[in-house]
Amino acid sequence: MAATILAAEANNPLKPHVYELVVGSFAFLVVFLVVGKILTPRIQKTLAERTEVIEGGIKKAEDAQAEAQRTLEQYRAQLAEARQEAARLREEAREQGAAIKAELRDEAQAEARRIIETAHAQIEADRQQALTQLRGEIGRLSTELASRIVGESLEDEARQRRVVDRFLEELEARPEAVR
Repeated sequence: MAATILAAEANNPLKPHVYELVVGSFAFLVVFLVVGKILTPRIQKTLAERTEVIEGGIKKAEDAQAEAQRTLEQYRAQLAEARQEAARLREEAREQGAAIKAELRDEAQAEARRIIETAHAQIEADRQQALTQLRGEIGRLSTELASRIVGESLEDEARQRRVVDRFLEELEARPEAVR
C-alpha cells in the first residue's frame, strides 16, 4: 500500500516535478524580461503617441469649433447689419415715395389752378365777345326799332353808332336796382 501511495504521489498532477518548476520559473523570467524590457517601452511609446494624437485632435477640434463660433458670430453680425441696411433703405424709399407723392400733388394742384385760371380767362374773353356781339345786335335792333318809331331812316352808320353808344351809356349809368 505504501508503494501504491508513493506511486500515486509520483503521478499526482497537482504536485509538479522539480524540473518542471525550474523550467517554468526560467520561462516566466524570460517572458517577464522580454515583456518588461522590450514590449513595455514600445507599448508605452505607442500609448503616448496615441495620447498625443488624441489630444492634438481634441485641440484641433476645439480650435475648429472656436473658429466656427467666430465665423457664426461674424455671419450673425453681417446679417444684423444687412437687416439694418435693408430697414434704412426701406425707410429712405418710403420717404422718397412720400416726397414724390407730395411733389406730384403740388404739380397737380398747380396744373389745376392753371387750368382754372385759363378757363376763367376764356370765360371772360367769351363774355366780352358776347357783350360785344350783344351790343352790336342791340344797336342794330334799337336802330331798326328807332327808325320804325321815328319814321326816318337811321341808315347812316355814324349816326347809328352815336345813338347806340348813347343808349348803352344811359343803360350802364342806371343804378343796379333798376336793371
